[in-house]
Amino acid sequence: MPRKDGRSVGSATVEFALVLPLVLVVVLALVQVGLLVRDRLLVEAAARAAARAAAVQDDPAAITSAALEAAPGLDPARASVETTRVGGRGSAVAVRFLYEESFRVPLVGWLVGSGVTLTASAAARQEFG
Repeated sequence: MPRKDGRSVGSATVEFALVLPLVLVVVLALVQVGLLVRDRLLVEAAARAAARAAAVQDDPAAITSAALEAAPGLDPARASVETTRVGGRGSAVAVRFLYEESFRVPLVGWLVGSGVTLTASAAARQEFG
């Protein structure tokens, strides 16, 4: 509504109300990206720990346990470890760690999808066999 001096009253409130949802979505997306980066770093740490464990032992449960201990913030039900061995002592052992990450921030999952799969690989030299 224009005033007698020519200024509009309430236009700033209307503009703020129109821009606020967009700003909120951008902030929530930034929070989700931060969580994904954190989980990506944990997945890489888990793959390195699993490769170290696979280099000294052949027990799949111990390898998986070492990987999950290196990434305490990850849900063990959504994680899996794949180990590939070639040869014996002195040969390489490769480990691939997979994690099914679901979006945890509200509204972001609704806009983008249900989640992503984070993977990391590491290799080490076998010390037994």
